[in-house]
Amino acid sequence: MTTAVESLKRGDSLPESVQQAKLAAVEVLLHNARGPVDGLPRTAGWGYPEPYTRDLMLSAFGVLVSDNEELIETLGRTLTVLAQNQTRRGHIPSMVHDPGNLGSSDTTPLFLIAVALYRRATGEKDFLRGAVQKALTWMLYQSPDDSVMVGQLPTSDWRDEHWVLGYGLYVNSLVYAYLKLYGQEEEADTLRALVNRFDVRRDVGNHHIHEGLVVRAKPYFAMYSYKVYNNERFDLLGNCLAALTGLASRSRRRELIRWLEGECDALREQGELGVDLSPCLLPYIRGDDPDWRPRYEEFNQAGEYHNGGIWPFISGLHVATCVAAGRHGLARRKLSALTDLVRLHRRDSLTWGFNEWIKAQTGEPMGCDWQSWSAAMYLYAAACVERKSTPFFEDIRDADQH
Repeated sequence: MTTAVESLKRGDSLPESVQQAKLAAVEVLLHNARGPVDGLPRTAGWGYPEPYTRDLMLSAFGVLVSDNEELIETLGRTLTVLAQNQTRRGHIPSMVHDPGNLGSSDTTPLFLIAVALYRRATGEKDFLRGAVQKALTWMLYQSPDDSVMVGQLPTSDWRDEHWVLGYGLYVNSLVYAYLKLYGQEEEADTLRALVNRFDVRRDVGNHHIHEGLVVRAKPYFAMYSYKVYNNERFDLLGNCLAALTGLASRSRRRELIRWLEGECDALREQGELGVDLSPCLLPYIRGDDPDWRPRYEEFNQAGEYHNGGIWPFISGLHVATCVAAGRHGLARRKLSALTDLVRLHRRDSLTWGFNEWIKAQTGEPMGCDWQSWSAAMYLYAAACVERKSTPFFEDIRDADQH
């Protein structure tokens, strides 16, 4: 492995501002590598001292492209503690250190993905073999109709203030990723076919046909569907993961990027978007919409948090999706916008904020500074632009989808 400075200097073709941001991102991750809870990584520099599983697992993409030995060792240690705290049936807890903090739909798939990537990066092919097998078994029982496609309860994924019910796009994109990484090709093909079904449930005579996530006349997948319920709003994280993994076809990936640029342009014209990056949800949920919930009044207003806030870690995957779609010029533009975004901070003493989330209309940082996944996914986005490829996802997508 190379040192952090050596690896970061390889991106000579990137602007100086990006080079500076990369160094700052590594500084954030090293600062967060040991927190006050059992010496485990903290989720953010100050606001979140706890080791949140999903944040740290998603950070694996950026940690591994950094080539920083200390960060990679920390990831391995975190994965080991997670395995020690895994339930006897195979579920991975929501907090790395707390075996009783359970109920998340995305922690187990993310654990499986992070272990697979760690194995490939380190050459430790049998790393946590027993824990992986238990986690794979747990996931087999998460499909309500035993069809590979997994279900979830509301607020059980990364959106703790947003209602996603049944077959969610985001979680099933993660499932598709680990199925491919562990060579379960038949199951992956089945899941891809199910997700790519058109939603025919409006025909009451077709109860036997499985719900799909294809939206009529749109290049993106619906956020979720289950029996008579569905939601066709645009989920940026889920659709980026679907594109990067190959769950979405190459043509759908390209159309998605084109469509999204048009939607964001329209929002800017309406004064509903103040930066050159996409909200996490489109369109925003308003108070008179059927899927509005009273709790959103306090925690989830339009353009904020999970209701269309801009999350730098997701923006990093958006940059990667532009690269995967062959839109390298656009990817560089989005990386430049993301570089401006990760400067924003709430603590006066900081030069780089790597804030948690940004209000869409104003570009104002609203979350905690020095968020681990914001820093890690910035590193990943920069690596994608520099290499004109999408590390790790290249191994997941089929060859004809590159």
